[in-house]
Amino acid sequence: MTHHFIHPKAQIGENVEIGLFSHISQDVIIGDNTWIGPNVTIMDGARIGSNCRIFPGAVISGEPQDLKFEGEFSTAEIGDFTTVRECATINRGTKATGKTVVGSHNLIMAYVHVAHDCIIGNHCVLSNATNLAGHVLVEDHVTFGGMCAVHQFVKIGKHAFVAGGSLVRKDVPPYVIAAKEPMMFTGINSVGLKRRQFALEDLHLIQDLYRYIYSSGFNISQALEKIEEDFSPTPIRNEILHFIRTSERGVIRGL
Repeated sequence: MTHHFIHPKAQIGENVEIGLFSHISQDVIIGDNTWIGPNVTIMDGARIGSNCRIFPGAVISGEPQDLKFEGEFSTAEIGDFTTVRECATINRGTKATGKTVVGSHNLIMAYVHVAHDCIIGNHCVLSNATNLAGHVLVEDHVTFGGMCAVHQFVKIGKHAFVAGGSLVRKDVPPYVIAAKEPMMFTGINSVGLKRRQFALEDLHLIQDLYRYIYSSGFNISQALEKIEEDFSPTPIRNEILHFIRTSERGVIRGL
């Protein structure tokens, strides 16, 4: 008597362990050395990397919760060394982009929801019960506290920290802490940046750039122009300018 279902056409890598009562559909690829716990549901379109861990109750590549979805082919991709904890849900994409992507070395905690067409980078932490609406972009090394809710089409810049319980309606620039209600810039993510061994001069640069943006009395456009006048081009300076200038929803406000 079998106690789980693995479709014979599913592509399962070497040394993959699949727990009792888990369901693996036909159009599924699972990389080597991945552990699938009991009571996991992995549906058509799942592309799971190697050395991942997926805990009981998780549902990977479920159909989008989008009324415009018409059954089109799409995928939900998970990179290597990513952990998905209990009862998390990662929906596949729609025809808008064709895929939902969760990168490598991420921790997706219990009851997190990643909606259709989201893109999550690498080395991110989504704490318990964080919910991403459709089309959210999360860059590398972003950390969410528990129970965050992120509006559709929002962007979160690299190395940002979003405080627990936040309602994220606007874009969060790179390297910052976003907190309070309504959400606002409350400082740079100095603890996270120090842990990642950013040079002291880069920390000072980031601090100075955001002082212009949020504490100078200039509006955003004026602040960006002033930064271009007063600061020589560097990768960090250019990243911050590009992120803010390409923001479609606008960035969070200052204190």
